[in-house]
Amino acid sequence: MKHIAALQDLVTAASLDGEPSTAELDAIELEMPLIRAEVELLDAQIMTIDRPVSELDERRIRRAGRKVLAARRVLANKAATLVPGVGA
Repeated sequence: MKHIAALQDLVTAASLDGEPSTAELDAIELEMPLIRAEVELLDAQIMTIDRPVSELDERRIRRAGRKVLAARRVLANKAATLVPGVGA
């Protein structure tokens, strides 16, 4: 019978305990406008869970949805300009 304790070092990755790298932080910073827009859309949707949707709620959700789409477009355009040979 094999003991799992002998394989403990193989299962546990020590590198996962560290802080995010500079590249990971830069990627998060690049995506932050999209994250904020998605949170705003989620907040607008959550407000309508326990009550009927009013005209103001509909406008708020549509506006937040447009912000998400705009943020995705900007992020996609930035990603295309960062990849050499794409979009040129």
